[in-house]
Amino acid sequence: MTLSVAIYGASGYTGAELIRLLTVHPDVKITALSAESNAGKAMADVFPQFAAYDLPRLTTIADLDLAPVDVLFCALPHGTTQTSLKAALETRPDLKVVDLSADFRLSDPAMYQHWYGHAHQAEALQTEAVYGLTEIHREAIAGARLVGNPGCYTTTALLPLIPLVGAGVIDTDNIVVDAKSGVTGAGRAAKVATLFSEVAEGFHAYSVGNHRHTAELDQELSLAAGVSVAPTFTPHLIPINRAIYATIYVTGDPEAIHATLAERYASEYFVNVLPFGEVPQSRHVRGSNFTRLGVVADRRPGRAIVISTLDNLVKGASGQAVQNMNVMCGLDETTGLKQLALFP
Repeated sequence: MTLSVAIYGASGYTGAELIRLLTVHPDVKITALSAESNAGKAMADVFPQFAAYDLPRLTTIADLDLAPVDVLFCALPHGTTQTSLKAALETRPDLKVVDLSADFRLSDPAMYQHWYGHAHQAEALQTEAVYGLTEIHREAIAGARLVGNPGCYTTTALLPLIPLVGAGVIDTDNIVVDAKSGVTGAGRAAKVATLFSEVAEGFHAYSVGNHRHTAELDQELSLAAGVSVAPTFTPHLIPINRAIYATIYVTGDPEAIHATLAERYASEYFVNVLPFGEVPQSRHVRGSNFTRLGVVADRRPGRAIVISTLDNLVKGASGQAVQNMNVMCGLDETTGLKQLALFP
């Protein structure tokens, strides 16, 4: 079986990362690529690393033919996806879609409006969409037509926290997520805040107390715990290209926390739990679809530090999107995703 794949928003970082992964996927043929501001260009004109590949020319969404497409990846900016996907699924109701924006991650329309400041433009699709944290919602993803790929920060935090709140081994009223992201997490569009001279030689917190990924954390942790959970979350920007590194402070027995994670992920290919007391490093996941987790005992009894790291463009975005496509289409989940980290 060869899947015909299209990508909306192919000239952004996540779009390019999708192409990097899909060009080596044995069961995929990329048949259509959109990029509104670069329509008419070859992909190699935008990203020269693709010069060796026979890829379709970039086009506008209006001119993209969905007739032969089996799977559509949507890598458009947040807020612009809803009407595009609504139109696509009205034309092709049998289409399978993985959306990499934030537009279909929250299941509650009121919660979406609260965090994003406007009513959802495709509310029926919003309530249909499955939250695409693959290791947690694999069964629902397998039967889904539309998957809302999680955010990079939330994937990093939820993979360790969901098993812990579900097992009741940590205090759900005392969770602190202190996370750092590489600059590619801000997207490819030119912004003063992500200029080299604005980012290099320092790092800073941003969206303190109100980052939109907080809504995903609340939604998924509350679902897993069966009670309302509202962790403290603070994101930081650090002057590297790729990575999310989350240091998570929790109350509970450190060895029980480690044992819970080790048991939960013992058979998961892409989530590696380190031996108790070892600390993961972002360089060991760069360019890969892997997440590495570590648990360390705090100096105070009954407290633990959980550390989680992944590549924000791969497991935090495009890699998990391909993983979800594999599950949706009945393929081996690891197909096209076994690349090791780029180190050194």
